[in-house]
Amino acid sequence: MTLAIRVLTGAEVETALDGLARLRIAVFREWPYLYDGDLVYERRYLARFVDSPGAVLVGAFDGDHLVGAATGSPMEDHADDFAKAFDGSGIPLSDVFYCAESVLLPAYRSRGAGHAFFEHRERQADDLGYRHVAFCAVIRADVHALKPAGYRPLEPFWHKRGYRPLDGVVARLAWKDVDQPGETGKELQFWIKSR
Repeated sequence: MTLAIRVLTGAEVETALDGLARLRIAVFREWPYLYDGDLVYERRYLARFVDSPGAVLVGAFDGDHLVGAATGSPMEDHADDFAKAFDGSGIPLSDVFYCAESVLLPAYRSRGAGHAFFEHRERQADDLGYRHVAFCAVIRADVHALKPAGYRPLEPFWHKRGYRPLDGVVARLAWKDVDQPGETGKELQFWIKSR
């Protein structure tokens, strides 16, 4: 197995969206997201990256096969979902570059892709002049029936990259968990790194 990292922007982003949609469904099905996704929703959600001139998609490829990806774009392009979370934070959305998903198939983990995903998105934020880079992560109870034994949380990795939780900045979204009959609300903690 080989792993090559390629940065896609502009029209190139659209060519990778179906592969990214499948990756999101597969990887986010795992703990802690437990997302029971579908391609119709994914295509609609991912269209915002095609429409954003500042968007970037960092792909991890094994040959021509997309095995991992991370996206980023100006936070203002996600205002419908996250503007309320930033109310009262003192940080305008116009100053924030948003790192959306980072998804990678298990067989390709621990080979540097996570660092490459952040490095390329942070470079895009710098090139566009953003003061902050942020992402959010779902908050789950430590005790949960579907939490796998031996799960390694990502917080230490995020701290090493210079991110910190942004106090009081929590988004609220809903999706269907793999073990639930319908959508339920979730809270997602924002993490931020100032440039």
